[in-house]
Amino acid sequence: MPAVRLETKRVEKPWGRETLWAGFDPVEPGGAKVGEIWFQHPDGRDTDLLVKYLFTSQKLSIQVHPDDAQAQARGYPRGKSEAWVILAAEPDATIAIGTKEPMTADELRAASLDGSIDDDMVWHKVKKDDFYYSAAGTVHAIGPGLTLVEVQQNVDLTYRLYDYGSDRELHLDDGVAVSDAVPYVPPYTPAPITDGRIMMADSPKFVLERWSLTGEGTLRSDGRPIWLVPLAGDGTIDGEPFLAGGVWMADGDTKLTLGAGTDLLVLYTGPGANPTIWG
Repeated sequence: MPAVRLETKRVEKPWGRETLWAGFDPVEPGGAKVGEIWFQHPDGRDTDLLVKYLFTSQKLSIQVHPDDAQAQARGYPRGKSEAWVILAAEPDATIAIGTKEPMTADELRAASLDGSIDDDMVWHKVKKDDFYYSAAGTVHAIGPGLTLVEVQQNVDLTYRLYDYGSDRELHLDDGVAVSDAVPYVPPYTPAPITDGRIMMADSPKFVLERWSLTGEGTLRSDGRPIWLVPLAGDGTIDGEPFLAGGVWMADGDTKLTLGAGTDLLVLYTGPGANPTIWG
């Protein structure tokens, strides 16, 4: 079966932007800011994973996501672990992930109520090509001036702990209950697999690779669907154009032609690396 190009959903956010990224039309004059673009299967199926682009002009809330068991106890299909690949960053752009010191539930609640949680977070200066994996339970926030790709378990479930005095709803009971408020230690370090392929993360929830391959080949899987996210370069997929701004999902043999300058994210459910074969 040929690879399926996923449909886009533009999500308006107060912290979004009018100018987006290569491959996406800007917001029309007078239109609401777009903060996210989601990529969903055209038949509406509930896929295990979701790919998004994010465009930030303000700080996102300090937030947390539940794990599978916690989410399923509330009637959701799965929890939310996620990862970010930074595509562009303004000079002072930051991401907050983890707290400076371990915090008890009472300390986290109090800091969220009085706003001191903003200072309790570790705000990391980020740049193009930086990578972060945020497991469920990790307290985090994304700062302004960033364009990034987010890959995640497919559920729209966020508990806001603090939103800088805005009138948006907070979820302190649920958020504090699922938070692991501790200093962040990167669970994965990107490492080469073979020439032109880097393993970004091999997690229980998803595996993420980054490719800079060129030439023609066939992509195969061990039965798991594969998401393909071209960030740069040009090529073809099953004879159709394969360009940045699109996301494809493949579940059979897929013919790829990748040109010079290819920068490609390859994503599939985990654990267990490297179901793909190129050649």
